Amino acid sequence: MAEEQRSTDTRGTSRRSALRAAVAGAGALTATVAGAATARADGPGGGTPTFVLVHGSGSNSFYWQPLLRELGLRGHRALAVDLPGHGLGAYLPESYQFPQDLERLRTEPSPLSRVTLADFAAHVVGVVRRARRNGPVVLVGSSLGGATLNAVANQVPELIAHLVYASAFCPTRHPSVLRLVMTPEGATSAMFRIPPVPTAPELGVSRVDWRSGDPAFFAAVKDSLAADRTDAEVRALMNILEPDESAAVGADEDARGLPDRWGRVPRTYVRYTQDRTIPLALQDLMIREADATTPHNPFRTRSLPAPHAGPRDPSLLADELDLVARLCR
Repeated sequence: MAEEQRSTDTRGTSRRSALRAAVAGAGALTATVAGAATARADGPGGGTPTFVLVHGSGSNSFYWQPLLRELGLRGHRALAVDLPGHGLGAYLPESYQFPQDLERLRTEPSPLSRVTLADFAAHVVGVVRRARRNGPVVLVGSSLGGATLNAVANQVPELIAHLVYASAFCPTRHPSVLRLVMTPEGATSAMFRIPPVPTAPELGVSRVDWRSGDPAFFAAVKDSLAADRTDAEVRALMNILEPDESAAVGADEDARGLPDRWGRVPRTYVRYTQDRTIPLALQDLMIREADATTPHNPFRTRSLPAPHAGPRDPSLLADELDLVARLCR
């Protein structure tokens, strides 16, 4: 059960490439999980919260479907967003289709090269503004989606009742996700075993060939993201992944939560104790650094025995969101 607590050189370049690939997979493979939470915001009083769910890199709103179904059956109001360049707006390179052109896949341009963290934040802020008309908003993020949570809370902290990070990145002292995974706490991450498509930096995207038939690639994905799943389940999860992601969002852009903005919003961190992509030591580092940044508003911390893809049973995470919802009423 969850326990509540309070709480560049060649090497750098190679880690940057691995991060862009692995975080993309992590964000989408979490399709069996979900995350959310709530707190107090200015505006029309308390009431029933709306959960706004933000996916990670290389993913889309479908990632949240198991959780959305569970929350709906419990009577909660929830919606999942497609970030710009994702979902029905995703770009799938022609060379990614069958038959694949692997040489062209290394160089084919992508509109996601022009997408920034500010674009992600602007889209979610628009959703939050509309949802806030109906009562408190709980903003939930998984994996790289945590960077978007930080950016949104920096802009409109008064509209967010609670932030929930479901094994998600939360930079506060380190400026970017890349800098976090380059810490000693991130050194054991299995994400570096997932090879990206070798693209030139000027292409501006991280690209992963999720349709690869290489057994070693499949083994690396399973180990990093969903080691507790069967091979068939992992293949099904990989089928929702999108090949392209903006390179800047995960590796280069400053995603720190600002103490006087983001730091005003109550927050929960749901630790996944079996996560091999964001190792538990790195999750705990982010919690410690965030709490040191805003000692007056520390994380409410919970723990679930899950890999990066999240709990196999979405009701476990839904239970945590039930608890958060009570904080908003």
